Amino acid sequence: MDKAKTLAKRFRAAILDGTWIANTNFKEQILDLSYKEANLVVNSYNSIARLTFHINYYIEGLIKVFEGGPLDIRDKYSFDMDVIVSQDDWVLLRNNFLENAENLASLVEVLSDEKLSTNFVDEKYGSYLDNINAMIEHCYYHLGQVVLIKKTIRSNTKA
Repeated sequence: MDKAKTLAKRFRAAILDGTWIANTNFKEQILDLSYKEANLVVNSYNSIARLTFHINYYIEGLIKVFEGGPLDIRDKYSFDMDVIVSQDDWVLLRNNFLENAENLASLVEVLSDEKLSTNFVDEKYGSYLDNINAMIEHCYYHLGQVVLIKKTIRSNTKA
């Protein structure tokens, strides 16, 4: 398997269908949540909805660059989420996140080795390979938070 296909597989595993690294994935953790559960804030941590938005924000930014657009995402805006006030709002965010994840994985898996080694927008951001690996690690980092927050919510309340 070539590098790009391996990266896409690892990314899909973190978000959509894997269980090898973390024994779960984002999709598995968020599909059965109500919007009330997704919005709950535990011990001043981010809510699962905000973490989902956060990861999706970066995925959307990478997609834009992979499709030839500018890198216009900024860390300071990565948690600027509209309030989720209904199950429909939550389902919309969740579905958008999962669709974007598949879209990004599809864009990654067709990258050439040459493209993977080129600068991502600017030399200061490293290579495409660096950024894809960082995204995968970022997903697993927040997936761990989601798992812990969900366990806490489900053990303490019924939303």
